[in-house]
Amino acid sequence: MEFLSTSIGRKIVMAVTGFSMVLFAIVHLLGNSSIFAGAGGINAYAQHLHSMPLPIIMGFRLVLLAIFLVHVIFGIQLTIENRSATPQTYAVKATRKTTFASENMIWTGLLLGAFIIYHLLHFTMRVTPGLTLTNDASGHFDVFAMVASSFSSFAGTGIYAAAMVVLFLHLFHGIQSFFQTIGWSNDCTQPTIIKVGNLVALVVFLGFVAIPLSIFFGILKG
Repeated sequence: MEFLSTSIGRKIVMAVTGFSMVLFAIVHLLGNSSIFAGAGGINAYAQHLHSMPLPIIMGFRLVLLAIFLVHVIFGIQLTIENRSATPQTYAVKATRKTTFASENMIWTGLLLGAFIIYHLLHFTMRVTPGLTLTNDASGHFDVFAMVASSFSSFAGTGIYAAAMVVLFLHLFHGIQSFFQTIGWSNDCTQPTIIKVGNLVALVVFLGFVAIPLSIFFGILKG
């Protein structure tokens, strides 16, 4: 516990939990991409997930929740500590090696947290209005119909598209920050890490945003 009481300790935990969530986002994207195979693809994928034993599903969700909460709590703590250490407001602000994404990690993180709550209420708990809740021809829950009804409106599509922009900004800096915190970034490796990190952030953004936009513009149909 003494390790977690230090700033570097919390930064390392932040990096590891953040990287874990990036990996989950990539896996989640791969699963969601089954929707491009049509209703049969996404419905079969959802049925496979729900066929897993409940203890495994709940255990996985609890681990993800713990990772998420630790990341958020430590992120807020570190932001407060950093701002308390430099309370002065400078007439000329140094911006070398800083970007909009790096300066606003706390805000993009909090916005993503709010979106995750909305996403769980939307597609996991299914309590938000405007959803089509029905079964497919085989008698299983029709996930495609639910998703299609959500992204048939400008509001539903806009919320998810905006959230993916925020996700891109968070990953844009977060991925390279992980390697820097762990100590794997130096003058030789940093340019490559930045390029690969930016590419991963872009691919994740395009992959996620393609789903609501494809449905909204009628490209993806059941």
